[in-house]
Amino acid sequence: MKIMITGGAGFIGVNLTERLLSKGHQIISVDNFLSSDRSNIERFLNNLDFKFIEWDVINPLPIDEPVDQIYNLACPASPPQYQKDPIHTMKTSILGAINILEYAKKHKARVFQASTSEIYGNPLEHPQKETYKGNVDTLGIRACYDEGKRAAETLFCDYHRMYDVDIRIVRIFNTYGPYMSEQDGRVVSNFIMQALQNVPITIYGEGEQTRSFQYISDLIEGFIRLMNTEKYFGPVNIGNPDEFTIRELAEEVIRLTGSKSEIVKRPLPSGDPEKRKPDISLAKEKLGWEPKIKLEEGLLKTIAYFRDRLK
Repeated sequence: MKIMITGGAGFIGVNLTERLLSKGHQIISVDNFLSSDRSNIERFLNNLDFKFIEWDVINPLPIDEPVDQIYNLACPASPPQYQKDPIHTMKTSILGAINILEYAKKHKARVFQASTSEIYGNPLEHPQKETYKGNVDTLGIRACYDEGKRAAETLFCDYHRMYDVDIRIVRIFNTYGPYMSEQDGRVVSNFIMQALQNVPITIYGEGEQTRSFQYISDLIEGFIRLMNTEKYFGPVNIGNPDEFTIRELAEEVIRLTGSKSEIVKRPLPSGDPEKRKPDISLAKEKLGWEPKIKLEEGLLKTIAYFRDRLK
């Protein structure tokens, strides 16, 4: 198939590109490098099945060729990145979704929205099911991302209802792995980089917030299963339900790296969720999917990647 990936040079986009190219598909990758790295796509540039377009999806796409599927991954995903320009973040989620959906409508392509567990906000339900409506602060510094992603889900559903666009929606929970940026600002990459350099590892508050960490290959498998499932469009949680405190993660990273880093505390950021854990019953039922990679195995692979980057 011919498949477009917006946000194709980002952490998830590159891993998805690698997987789809290995299966013989043709890829059109679109990215503006606002929160991604050009070096991520260099190894694909000599592949005749790969085409790259530097573009910002808040503008209508500059091409008009038929594709079979579109994965819309375009949006900064870590708090430091999406808070840098919150208005552009909101535009990326909303105008970007409209432009991608219009393209899918015109070419009758199946279109996939990479949504997020952040739409649940600071949840009052634990673990979070897809039926949970969320507890989001619409006025906070994280709202540009949270509300943008919620609005994008609305647009996808309305295009489906009004124009019969063939949509798929995944809600992504914390994911880590190779091709994350060293300056990503998310907790796993922060801790690994700090540990490898033997500098203090920073946790916020007492580090008692919980997260569920999913390795990238499990996420990509969930993506592809939903995209190629008939008569079900989601939304579906894709995440690892094994729950850890942030302090436990820091201690595990120190252990696996053999680091001399100490753990230091910083004030808790505004709007930081206290708990986050997916209910994946729906993914098991509809996709036959569940994560395979345990935290230690995934961290060891990710640590090896960042070690090479530091060299």
